[in-house]
Amino acid sequence: MIKENLPKKISIFPLSNFIIFPKTTVPLNIFEPRYIDMINDSMKSNKMIGMIQPKSSQYKQEIPELHDIGCLGKITSFRETNDGRYIIELKGLIRFKTIKEIEAHHKYRILEVNYENYYDDLNDTKKELKFSDLELIFKDLKSLFEKRGFIINWKALEKQSLDETINALAMASPFTLEEKQILLEAQNLDIRKNKISQILNTYSFDNYNNTTIQ
Repeated sequence: MIKENLPKKISIFPLSNFIIFPKTTVPLNIFEPRYIDMINDSMKSNKMIGMIQPKSSQYKQEIPELHDIGCLGKITSFRETNDGRYIIELKGLIRFKTIKEIEAHHKYRILEVNYENYYDDLNDTKKELKFSDLELIFKDLKSLFEKRGFIINWKALEKQSLDETINALAMASPFTLEEKQILLEAQNLDIRKNKISQILNTYSFDNYNNTTIQ
């Protein structure tokens, strides 16, 4: 993907407490009619949609206020189930900043966006994973994940590049909506790594019950 081909207007999937980062791939289960329509339209054009968080996970209004920063993704896998749902895989491409919302006749929302602060997301250069880069946060992350009943294949993570590992942990972490947004908006990998460490320092691990099956 080159920056000149990035869409200026994108359909968006506002999903609470869920983020996607560039160079990561996530599965999504699409079942709401408006988002079925969105995926249909996307598959007919550039196969791109934007993921962005609402500002509150407890919203009741029909049109929730959104955070300013999200991530553009491309549909890399598509399957329709017998009951009419879509199972897709979405690969993160580049983060975006919202300029304004576009009035549209669709049931889903469309944003005009800008990518200029995040062109480095398109860089294919990968930093190799050094365990020393993660040792300060791995221990606390493991503890938090285990106490919350999250199972992570840590050995598999160690085989990935540094950016893939940091971003995968940020996406899968049992952090709050606001904390995940902070990680998404971190300008680069080093800042994101430090933000994870700072967030972990605010957690009291004794407050969590270990629900992992032994």
